Amino acid sequence: MTKKLFVFFIFMMCGSVFAQKTPLRTKDLQQLPAGNTVTRTPGNTQSTADNAPKATIDMYKVITADRDTTYIDTSLTIYKDYIFNYLRKDNFGLLPFANDGQTYNTLQYSLRTFSPYPEFGFRAKHFNYLEVGDMRYFSVPTPLTELYFKTVQEQGQSLDAFITLNTHERLNFSIAYKGLRSLGKYVNQLASTGNFRFTTNYITKSGRYRLNAHFTGQDLLNQENGGITDTGDFESGNDDFKDRARLEVYLQDAESFLKGNRYFVDHAFRVNANDNQNNLYLTHQFNFENKIFEFRELTLSGRFGQSYVAGNINDKTSYDRMYNKVGAIYENKTLGQIGFYVDDFNYNYHYNTIIVNSSGVVPSRLKDGINTFGAQYAYRTKSWNGKALYSNSITSQGLSNIDISLSWKPDDYNVISFQVQKMNKLPDLNYNLYQSSYIAYNWSNDFKTEKINNLIVKADTQWAAAELQLSVFKDQLFYSNDSADPEVLLVTPKQYSGTINYLSLKVSKEVKYGKLALDNTLLYQKTAQDDDVLNVPQFVTRNTLYYSDYFFKKAMFVQTGVTFSYFTKYFANDYNPVLGEFYVQQQKEIGNFPVVDFFVNARVRQTRIYLKAEHFNSAMTGNNFYSAPNYPYRDFVVRFGLVWNFFQ
Repeated sequence: MTKKLFVFFIFMMCGSVFAQKTPLRTKDLQQLPAGNTVTRTPGNTQSTADNAPKATIDMYKVITADRDTTYIDTSLTIYKDYIFNYLRKDNFGLLPFANDGQTYNTLQYSLRTFSPYPEFGFRAKHFNYLEVGDMRYFSVPTPLTELYFKTVQEQGQSLDAFITLNTHERLNFSIAYKGLRSLGKYVNQLASTGNFRFTTNYITKSGRYRLNAHFTGQDLLNQENGGITDTGDFESGNDDFKDRARLEVYLQDAESFLKGNRYFVDHAFRVNANDNQNNLYLTHQFNFENKIFEFRELTLSGRFGQSYVAGNINDKTSYDRMYNKVGAIYENKTLGQIGFYVDDFNYNYHYNTIIVNSSGVVPSRLKDGINTFGAQYAYRTKSWNGKALYSNSITSQGLSNIDISLSWKPDDYNVISFQVQKMNKLPDLNYNLYQSSYIAYNWSNDFKTEKINNLIVKADTQWAAAELQLSVFKDQLFYSNDSADPEVLLVTPKQYSGTINYLSLKVSKEVKYGKLALDNTLLYQKTAQDDDVLNVPQFVTRNTLYYSDYFFKKAMFVQTGVTFSYFTKYFANDYNPVLGEFYVQQQKEIGNFPVVDFFVNARVRQTRIYLKAEHFNSAMTGNNFYSAPNYPYRDFVVRFGLVWNFFQ
């Protein structure tokens, strides 16, 4: 259904592209800087390119969910190389599995963000699931298209395409679809995913009413092989096992599936007719989302213990939520904005059966409504930007959140920011209830709220960038294996009653000398805990040495170099496909293997071309590279791709 909607919207948008008339004035237009030239003229398409004005790059706006605005960037930088991947963002601190479209192990724990509300869970399946904060809205003088393409590990491709246009100066639509299919090099490792997005944003001529809205339809299918059964075969270096399909895996015909649809509206209305020194706004946010997670297995493997059925397992978890937030904001242009709101969060997490076992009754659903009262304050000047949020449940759940942030920008080259957060988080729903055809994977719990305290300090300066995080976690929820048999996984949820102290320090610095540059990122992490619940590598590093120059009379800009990545050994969490979650283990350490990539990237006008030899040192260092204890990391592979922007 999602793919049919995508084709339909593409057809409709193509018709709109040719009809678009953008009422921009000549005096507002300037020539774009070199490397970011847009040749399509706004307004009357019959004007010639010689005498008609050209749109400037700052007219192609990208707007975040928090209404921060940036611009389309067609330049080629080393950061563009870092984000040229399946997630389309810098994945420093994330360790990908062998095939594109699979999950990631988390090396940098400070990447995890928290919501005080009870979430669906199955977090290992959500790395490529686009949340509300990931959505982008646009405002463009002429239609804009972006095409992303990249080859995959084996038999398939990764594509991401979007088109956006303004049918009116104040009304924008965008439509996008990201799809991936990759067979992978190991048995039963196919990944097939799709992310459909449709957005619109609107503002009235007077500016009194603003609207952001979107729809997403997402599905992520993974064949699950459970990892290789004998790591000795992989590490032996035997030529017979260089064909990875010869390595025996735990699961031959299992797969997991996550699917979700979301309908989102965020709008505000200014009560007073004119924009004055003092303004009053009424706000409303609506979010309805449904998700399902399924684990399917035709033939029982014995990997997850005994089962209620002899085969054809189909565990399905369903989830619906509806969120409404209504508030009022008073704005004084000098003092800032202060607002108050109430919200209503309703969820229904459910199965089709009730299970009675030796531990008691496992119900079929968790269903509840949560009401919260909140106050917020925002202050912004040219140099200072501050936000404060307080929220507390007015129903009986014990949810609360205090979040205060402040940033100082003395000039265009330096920014210093602070954030303090204190949160009582309700447990993710799959900790409290889960049902499966596997006997050990059925439980009903009533865990306490998790207590989370964070202090984050960031400095992005002309000399270096640094980020310090100090966190204290209490009543942390986690999964661990209860089985004494290494061939059997009986993973269940637990709550750690002790305190976990976590520290991370990340420092980044790029050094340039002529046409050469060395980009460095180093992460240091440390935990203090009585039991090994939160495990992280002590050091993670990424270093890129590259050369940049223009060629062919400056028609082509090229960057070429090598990237070195490394993390120290530690007891990494292992992956459980039945739960779609990672669990704590203390049997095998991974890490201490370097990964070296060689790349050649080029830009021709608005096209960026990428060619990379990934992990080309894999044959030199021995087969000791893993993403999780039984899941090998990626072998050497050469991959090609591009990102192409069209300014119509």
